[in-house]
Amino acid sequence: MAGEHVLNTAGAAKQGSDTIFSWWARYQDAKAAGRDAVNGTIGALLEDDGNLAINKVVDAAVRAAPEVEIAAYAPLAGLPSFLDLSKTLAFGDARVELEELGFHLAATASPGGSGALYLAANNLLERGQSALLRDRHWGPYKGFLENNGIDIVTWPLLPPNGHDEHPYFANDEFESRLQDLCRKQDKVMVWLNDPAHNPTGLSMGEQGRAACLSTFVTSALNNEEVGHTLLIDSAYSLYADDPHAWADTILAAIESGMPWPENLLICVAISLSKSHTIYGLRTGALVSIHPDKEVTDRLDTVMSVTGRQTWSAAPRVAQYCVSEMHSTEKGGEEWAEERDRLKQLLDDRRTNLISECEKLDVPINPTMDGFFAWIEADDPVSIAESCSEMDVYLVPLKGGVRIGLCALSLKDIPKVAEALANAMR
Repeated sequence: MAGEHVLNTAGAAKQGSDTIFSWWARYQDAKAAGRDAVNGTIGALLEDDGNLAINKVVDAAVRAAPEVEIAAYAPLAGLPSFLDLSKTLAFGDARVELEELGFHLAATASPGGSGALYLAANNLLERGQSALLRDRHWGPYKGFLENNGIDIVTWPLLPPNGHDEHPYFANDEFESRLQDLCRKQDKVMVWLNDPAHNPTGLSMGEQGRAACLSTFVTSALNNEEVGHTLLIDSAYSLYADDPHAWADTILAAIESGMPWPENLLICVAISLSKSHTIYGLRTGALVSIHPDKEVTDRLDTVMSVTGRQTWSAAPRVAQYCVSEMHSTEKGGEEWAEERDRLKQLLDDRRTNLISECEKLDVPINPTMDGFFAWIEADDPVSIAESCSEMDVYLVPLKGGVRIGLCALSLKDIPKVAEALANAMR
């Protein structure tokens, strides 16, 4: 193998190109050849004319940044104003009530949401242990975890036999996998992308979140020697109908008397890439909540040191600009108005796709929020290849095909449904 004399074992095992970007390249090739190609590949929000959708309020704030805020290092943990904002982005209006109830928050800036996930993978499980994910999840999770020596165990995205109370959360299977891990490991960690799940657009709903939290807390209470971390990946949540759904679920449970054992930690991975349309500025944060201030203080130290040893300091400019923008009521309202406009693009595309798929009997999965929709498929590559014959480019992933509503124009939705109907036949 080329490079075998210089690559270590982990390096030699890395191969292939990212599936999403390879299918995006195929779309670009078709477009360059003059074909009427449809882009449902890339995970960035595009306007209906195909240009990148940009929140103009954020763009103006970045362009007004003083030179020193562009050129200077940020503090290793992040700018204090940004760390404060990240806690609000994670917990919304519930933040104040949680703090008044005696809970403490830790926050560390990171290069995008991916950096936040890395901080968790690097510090919250031992090498050789397994993280628990739903069986449909964002592909790069695997790399973040494997690069830290962590394996993956999954539970089903949806209840295999359905469920009347929480149809979008497979609680029995979740509880079973969690019990298995608690018997084998002294730490367990769940990564849960909700609401507005990538790659399906599924949101678990109030009942699903409540059941998940209850099961997780019960496991922590029953396994006092096992550390329990629930990480909420909120990358797309600010485009959901209920953007701070998990904060509301946590607060409601606490107010209803839910105990919070010492071995329970909840984290939220924040990404400004989607919510503030600044993908390339790589800005995010890992926010954690716990009732013991000594725990959150220790997390602040550990995550800051990890950042220093990995990427030095997260980029400064977006931390400064976004926190300044949100520091005034006017700035926050203007950002929200533009965010709402962009959310409406997604809502209109989703509504139309569901309608067109129903007309053609295309079995699209439940999809409510965010950037994507999903078709389950035993052979997703053949489905995507068939669609590409009609110049519709989607992304085949494990277990199905991801439809990038974020990239599709409204006028192309009927063609996408037609291509899927043809492929499914």
